[in-house]
Amino acid sequence: MSNGTYVMSASPLKGGRKRAACEPYIPRIITTLGQRPACLVNASVTYVGNEQIYAFGGFDQYTDEVYNHVLKLNLAARQWSLVDNYGDIPGVRMGHTACLWQSDKLLVYGGENEHRIHLSDVVIFDIKTAHWTQPEISGPVPRGRARHSAVIYDDKLFVCGGMTGGDNTVLDDICSLDLKTWTWSRTWRFVSRYDHASWVWGGKIWISGGMGEEMERTNEIWWLDFRGAPAFEGGPTYGSMGSNEPSSLNDRGLNTYVGPGMPAPGSGYAANTGVQSNSATQIQRNAPVAPGAISSVKFMSSPNLPMQGVGSHFHVFSSGCMLDFVTPATNMPLETSLSALDLDTLRWQKLADGKDLFSPQYRWHYCCLDPDGTQAWLLGCPREQRANNPNGEAEEYLSDVLPIDLRRFGLLGNKMSQEARLEQRIPTSDTHGSSHLSAIGADLARTFNQPPESGSGTDFTITALRDDDYSLEDLSEAGSPSATLTSPTIMPSSTADSESSSSSTNTSQPIHVHRLILSARWPHFSRLYNAQMSEFHTKRMHIPEPYPAVKAFLYYLYTDSISSPPATASGADFAAAPSLEDVSNLLVMSNIYDMPRLRHLCVNRLVRDLDVQHAALVFDRANTAQEDWLKRRAASFCMTHWGRVVRTSAFRNLKRSAMLELCEGVDAEGRVVGGDELEAVGGLGGARLGSGMMGGLWGAGRKRGRIGSAGANTLDGADDDADDTTEGMDDEGMEMG
Repeated sequence: MSNGTYVMSASPLKGGRKRAACEPYIPRIITTLGQRPACLVNASVTYVGNEQIYAFGGFDQYTDEVYNHVLKLNLAARQWSLVDNYGDIPGVRMGHTACLWQSDKLLVYGGENEHRIHLSDVVIFDIKTAHWTQPEISGPVPRGRARHSAVIYDDKLFVCGGMTGGDNTVLDDICSLDLKTWTWSRTWRFVSRYDHASWVWGGKIWISGGMGEEMERTNEIWWLDFRGAPAFEGGPTYGSMGSNEPSSLNDRGLNTYVGPGMPAPGSGYAANTGVQSNSATQIQRNAPVAPGAISSVKFMSSPNLPMQGVGSHFHVFSSGCMLDFVTPATNMPLETSLSALDLDTLRWQKLADGKDLFSPQYRWHYCCLDPDGTQAWLLGCPREQRANNPNGEAEEYLSDVLPIDLRRFGLLGNKMSQEARLEQRIPTSDTHGSSHLSAIGADLARTFNQPPESGSGTDFTITALRDDDYSLEDLSEAGSPSATLTSPTIMPSSTADSESSSSSTNTSQPIHVHRLILSARWPHFSRLYNAQMSEFHTKRMHIPEPYPAVKAFLYYLYTDSISSPPATASGADFAAAPSLEDVSNLLVMSNIYDMPRLRHLCVNRLVRDLDVQHAALVFDRANTAQEDWLKRRAASFCMTHWGRVVRTSAFRNLKRSAMLELCEGVDAEGRVVGGDELEAVGGLGGARLGSGMMGGLWGAGRKRGRIGSAGANTLDGADDDADDTTEGMDDEGMEMG
């Protein structure tokens, strides 16, 4: 080219990279065939991998029968089949739990048989051999129960709550079964719940959803921090409380009564017989409070709080969040949604409107996730009769499946979320320091952007746009400055001497990197490297993107992270934590270079930390990167916080086309509502802001506000930046316990 800058033939040209137009993600319902089970009540439905879901047991409310059938759904073939099973086949039951264990076994605990006797047995189904076994168990058997929750963590089965006895007493206990020794722990008091969900995250056992003793849905979430509690790691304790438990419990007068051999009511039934089992000691006592810190939060009024009194709720865990699928309970239009509660910040966000996910013509009975929490499946049936039903009656079978790709809503998955948590420090390989990165990632980060003379081995330099030399309104529709080249460029030797002069215009300071690392981690760079053109040996590249975004991009190549570690090493040039603006530009780069993992990390960060100052920028960058879901989320946020968003520099710097597109997102009959009027109808969620500070946009057909589950009127997202809070609550309207 005339200016001495060469564009490699393999470079991705932004102007021509457009993919097919992004359509809103709407999951499609799958209708199954084969031996479809009836819409059983309180069966267990578990995803076991290899595109297969297993259903076991349950109660048929139309025939009044309880089953012990094992059925398999092949999702790839969309086919149900009855599984022939062998061995120590358990008796019929409902309200039990079935946890996937060791990747190829189902661990079934408890439930209620046809005589309404509550069970406390453990049976194991080997998926590969279709063979049942019943292990020999020792220790104090917990009370028999149904409609409880169970989760496997660290080779222990934790059991929480449930119902027991002829009067359906709601249990408030927690216990664990050591799956190595098959020994029950003692039972502790925790929280009264049934029909709830439980999971382990961050060293805590979490309880959400379900009902309490008042038989009403609850807005509370509880957790037990068992880190540093030896009682959860040791064997069972008989008699009075063990020495490992807090002495403060004794001060409360909480005593334990042990009667060796005393049967726990309704708990002593073996898996496949009607006789009492004496394989373990059974104890009846008043349980002490569980060791460890117990906390709870009750959401009184929060901007994105799902209404617990509306719809059918499925609470599941994924990516460090509690997900709440609010599905239609009737065929009437209701406020349904998919929402997420971040367990680190205890803040709600709405991931999708129910109208985009759930058809009111279907009733959903069960929800299951894959182990990594990236895929969900809802199982149910249509409300109305099918046209091809010869009996003219509505089908009551688990005939339909709604698969939902949770990655499309910015969720990382459990593995990536665990890696991204800054709280978990992993020692580096050869230092005494610690980092949130893996050992090799932390060590590579120490060599990033170090000059060659420091002994770092860097052999390549990359420049970018100066941080103060671009503005959003100067960016083209393709995402790069229209006045510069539209792809990474190589500086030949003829321009090397003029680097200092170019630096005085719009070129940033150089970033020192290693060609080997870039070739291994960046497919586009690898293509350039393998081209072996003479200009490439100048060992220089210019990327026409803002300097902070380019530096964060290169840092990601070294560490597989877009977070920033602490600067523990002397002289190391660790990259600064990328701001939302940097991550927005990183999102565009991930699209340019077709790097899906980086795109996934960026989308998750942007939707999690979306705020007023950056909402317009995120809208623009998501539009450029063709991330339709994130674009719509940012637009919805802008509409809710319109009065503040229009006063930000990000909004003022929007390109005219982007600004018009954002404004046209308002309903044709929409109008601006001032803060005083919003407060009058409860639209501020308890905040008190003047009309000069905030406004909201309402469409003519939109309901003004919505009734929160605690009876408070809220407008979705309206109080994320509220100045005042209700006394005794935090800024999300949470009541701490």
